Amino acid sequence: MSAIPKPHKLTTIEYLAIEEKAEFKSEYYNGEMFATAGANEKHNFVNENLVLEVGSRLKGGPCRTVSRDMRMKVEETGLYTYPDMMIFCGKPEYDSLNKNTLINPAVVFEVLSQSSENYDRGAKFRMYQKRLSIREIVLVSQDQPLIQVFTRQPDETWLLTTFDDMTGNFSLLTLPVSVPMVDVYRDVEFASQESSEPERQ
Repeated sequence: MSAIPKPHKLTTIEYLAIEEKAEFKSEYYNGEMFATAGANEKHNFVNENLVLEVGSRLKGGPCRTVSRDMRMKVEETGLYTYPDMMIFCGKPEYDSLNKNTLINPAVVFEVLSQSSENYDRGAKFRMYQKRLSIREIVLVSQDQPLIQVFTRQPDETWLLTTFDDMTGNFSLLTLPVSVPMVDVYRDVEFASQESSEPERQ
């Protein structure tokens, strides 16, 4: 009986070469590529609101935002991924193999969806924690007003701060950023709002 051949594992160089020509983005980890899921309207609204509101509050300072078209590498694990938004401070640093891949984000944002939430809260979250430049990880719900900010502490534990009041502000602890929740969720309709709308005849 012949052995079943093992699937070919891509090298980092092969992944980057494929990604440069691809029509859609893919993550890479441990020799495998994973296509990123398409975003729905809520996801897009929340993400664009964050880019606009957070970016405007950093204007003129040493930090700036980059959106989900910018790839990031977690050097400690080899993960290549596309966070929904990142903040870096000072001079950007790039992967030695690819100058389109940031390696020194200070804050990463993930807008959660049903298809990605388990991964974003699980394996990806743990890999983000290993990237020493990252000081805060921000998980943003698209289905309810809920933002969770995890802040790295001096002893390498993580402090969770939850924002779920639409009349209040969402804030970062390591940067001078405070945004009204209503601006983060501008034009987003939640399920309770949708179900309460009168039926159109």
